[in-house]
Amino acid sequence: MKCKNTTWAVALAALLLGSVASAQPIRIGELNSYKAQAAFLEPYRKGWELALEEVNAAGGVLGRRLEVVSRDDNANPGDAVRVAEELVAREKVDAIFGTFLSHVGLAVADFARQRKVVFLAAEPLTDKITWQEGNRYTFRLRPSTYMQAAMLVPEAALLRKKRWAVVYPNYEYGQSAAATFKALLKAAQPDVEFVAEQAPGLGRVDAGSVVQALADAKPDAIFNVLFAADLAKFVREGNIRGLFRDRTVFSLLSGEPEYLDPLREEAPVGWWVTGYPWYSIQTPEHDAFLRAYQKRWLEYPRLGSVVGYASLMSLAEAIRKAGSTDTEKIVGALRGLKVQTPFGPVTYRAQDHQSTMGAYVGVTGLREGRGVMTKFRYVDGASVQPSDAEVRKLRPAN
Repeated sequence: MKCKNTTWAVALAALLLGSVASAQPIRIGELNSYKAQAAFLEPYRKGWELALEEVNAAGGVLGRRLEVVSRDDNANPGDAVRVAEELVAREKVDAIFGTFLSHVGLAVADFARQRKVVFLAAEPLTDKITWQEGNRYTFRLRPSTYMQAAMLVPEAALLRKKRWAVVYPNYEYGQSAAATFKALLKAAQPDVEFVAEQAPGLGRVDAGSVVQALADAKPDAIFNVLFAADLAKFVREGNIRGLFRDRTVFSLLSGEPEYLDPLREEAPVGWWVTGYPWYSIQTPEHDAFLRAYQKRWLEYPRLGSVVGYASLMSLAEAIRKAGSTDTEKIVGALRGLKVQTPFGPVTYRAQDHQSTMGAYVGVTGLREGRGVMTKFRYVDGASVQPSDAEVRKLRPAN
């Protein structure tokens, strides 16, 4: 009898697995600037690929396999909209996620509004995505420029530095981050002065000129928003010219291994940053993710890995909660959705579609010839978001 029961159970399992395999897959579209921002987006791709494998190994969603159709958006808003249209019209995807640069994310968010398709903005950080230009169909995973600036401002204000200089890439993300930091620091420290501002084009920083202009202003402290290759040039030239000597620096994103690792022994020391100290995080959620990621890819994760993984897991959970691939039902499921991530549980706020994912804040240091984050702590995104009343003033009703 035991043998017959075992045989029946094996047959049933095979039947169920066959049913999942034969069912029409749920298609998710993904677009990003893979060629332009490879340092962040190659780990990001590995993150969502790991999530995809885990979801399908567990039986898929609603008894159907997930399938991701991925495209490069060429870091260009026009190309991104064209790609998004192709994913929706030709590939018949049920939702889309991705984008990296903020102006590209805004273009795809507007496309999502017009075409009434769910868009999960994985990486673009501008506040406009969930506030001034927010819409019913767009949600965002990563903490916004407002949230990340709000994480740094308390430490900056405590130092009582009066003369500040600001440097940022001159496009939507950089403009948004600089304006927010200035406004929040001014509110916390009314006597603060901003004595210099440098805004080079994205990917076109003349580091020598920028560093010299900042040095000439003789600031007490610097707020930096440069990233990727621009950050590396700025740090190297600043080190050569002594810009950072005896000056406090606060810097968005500079603790992310994507940007810190390439500097090696030239990495800045003593900067206050937001980032991802994967090597020292000790939580059950992160331990599980770290083990799975290293087993699959034989390398350590970057922040992009976390973003890619959590993005796809969010959409899978939203579809599961909706019980359908109907767009309006997925929107309803995402509003208030709670999902587990490598940083712990996050919630997509119903009022502005911003997730409560936080970030790590700490101080840069050198360890064994490479930059690391020290004295870090995790700041829950929910603790640095404005009130519902403030959000209602910022976001259009929809």
